[in-house]
Amino acid sequence: MLALRVGALLAAVLAVSAALAFRAGQPAAGEDMKTTKPGPIYSKAGYDVTPLPQARIDELAKKLKPDEAAVILNKGTEPAFCGNLVDNHKDGVCLCRLCGLPLFRSDAKFDSGTGWPSFFQPVDPAHVVTRTDSSYGMSRDEILCARCGAHLGHVFSDAPQTPTGLRFCLNSVSLTFAGTGAALPPESQPVKVAAAYFAGGCFWGTEDLFQQVPGVVDVVSGYMGGTKDNPTYEEVCSGATGHAETVRVVFDPARVSYPALLTQFFRFHDPTQLNRQGPDFGTQYRSAIFATDDAQYEAAKAFIEAQKGEKRFVGRIIATQVVPAARAGRFYPAEEYHQDYHMKHGGHCALPTE
Repeated sequence: MLALRVGALLAAVLAVSAALAFRAGQPAAGEDMKTTKPGPIYSKAGYDVTPLPQARIDELAKKLKPDEAAVILNKGTEPAFCGNLVDNHKDGVCLCRLCGLPLFRSDAKFDSGTGWPSFFQPVDPAHVVTRTDSSYGMSRDEILCARCGAHLGHVFSDAPQTPTGLRFCLNSVSLTFAGTGAALPPESQPVKVAAAYFAGGCFWGTEDLFQQVPGVVDVVSGYMGGTKDNPTYEEVCSGATGHAETVRVVFDPARVSYPALLTQFFRFHDPTQLNRQGPDFGTQYRSAIFATDDAQYEAAKAFIEAQKGEKRFVGRIIATQVVPAARAGRFYPAEEYHQDYHMKHGGHCALPTE
């Protein structure tokens, strides 16, 4: 496993693009959600970006004025230098006028001289999607709100003076500006999340599997349960630091409970293997649950006790450790090339159902 990872390091570095990536593969708002992955879709910023059904979009559209509808619903373009956000230099965030999703922050705004408000990146790449626009005899990249499909404008790769090289050219009428400190409506706020920490062998696969669980917002690979600050992968692999390869699971308790995550965790790995998972040997591959508080600790202990009565564990010893996070120490995110490893390299773990 170590040789495989070291050999993949160069490929991982080369595979990471400096350009901003869009979630172009997610369904467009209003599409039939029966053909898509069940459960909510979250951005790494913690917002629910699940595409809205057409009925909800139609309801929201009733509040639009004719000039707003002409742009947002019918892909129009407001005249240059006429939008109210062109010369807006206040601190804040621009929300989708139709559904309220935060789209662009003022710290990403720059003067492009084009007559339309311009930004070099969105709040989160997953908050916008792109579609090819072949109107007017040209090919452009249209940008839309990922949640409701509202037309926002176009994105161009002609801004070398910006960190991303991109220019998101927007219609002011498609946005609502909220100044810093302003009270935002519920639809413009991130979901209330909690965190859980699990160690169960190689974190590549564990991260991949937890990312597929409906209700999980984000998963980060890292190291926990050791004694050294800021350990490197090589130090962890040596066994000298005492860390375990661990994933931090950020989840929406309203959509998936902590006991449900425990159930998934026991499906994702073999908790009866001591200091190993399959061909991977060493204490860094041990099975462990790092509880963030007393409630998680008691839930994990009770869950493991209940598992002892399950048929598949009869006569076997569950080796999973349950450790209070306060005693386990800080969670350290792993190096960037470990994050989303399967996604970057085309690998995939099938989510078990039993």
